[in-house]
Amino acid sequence: MLGWDVEEPRSGGLGYSRAIAAIAVVIPCFNEAERLDLQAFSAAIEERVDWTFVFVDDGSTDATAEILDGLRAPHPDRVEVLRLAENAGKGEAVRRGMLAAMNRGAEVVAYADADLSAPLDELGRLIALLVDEEGLAAVLGSRFRRLGADIRRSELRHVAGRVYATLASAALGVGIYDTQCGAKAFRSTSRLRDALAEPFRERWAFDVELLSRLTRGRNPAPWSSIVEEPLLQWHAKPGSKLKSGQAVRAAAELLRIGHRHRRET
Repeated sequence: MLGWDVEEPRSGGLGYSRAIAAIAVVIPCFNEAERLDLQAFSAAIEERVDWTFVFVDDGSTDATAEILDGLRAPHPDRVEVLRLAENAGKGEAVRRGMLAAMNRGAEVVAYADADLSAPLDELGRLIALLVDEEGLAAVLGSRFRRLGADIRRSELRHVAGRVYATLASAALGVGIYDTQCGAKAFRSTSRLRDALAEPFRERWAFDVELLSRLTRGRNPAPWSSIVEEPLLQWHAKPGSKLKSGQAVRAAAELLRIGHRHRRET
């Protein structure tokens, strides 16, 4: 069983309004040796006693594996390292990590980018909202630029993101501001397990494909059970692995997702 029952606030805990047995955070990693914030992860492991971490090494060729082993060594009961023999892409790393966490009893499964563009405190807000609102199936972080929030990304990335979000909204048939933010939390259910049962067909638009799988088929989650929560802080980090050509392929993937979604809804 991952995690512990949380009924009273603990040191570093969120003080949820109801008990939750296990919270797992999945971190996909591919050649992240230079970008992993070991201090932030170590602090979270020490302070957030209601969380466990599943780091998925997606076939890294640098020192990522050794670094993750070092992070796990002092906390083998709180940190799991799952290794993929070959690089399979972020979507597959996330899928495998989420399934591993669910198989070990996680009731809430979240994922975040290895570079912590969205700090773990922000992920904690998403998890707390999901825990406290029993009717929610998922809470998605949203990089909504507004007064009072510290959202830092290049203008080009921002504009490209708005175009992508428009295409994703069309594919899913629902208005959504930000499908690609790397901070999301899901309630562990048979519906989520079904959505994760098979590898994603699309490599770059896997977030959208996951939402499509959750909201179609024989036991769809209503869109009202999935909410976006604007982040208070998100800082783009150097070293992004998404290039211009891949962005074009991601747009093509959205067209295919939209076709399947309309056919199967």
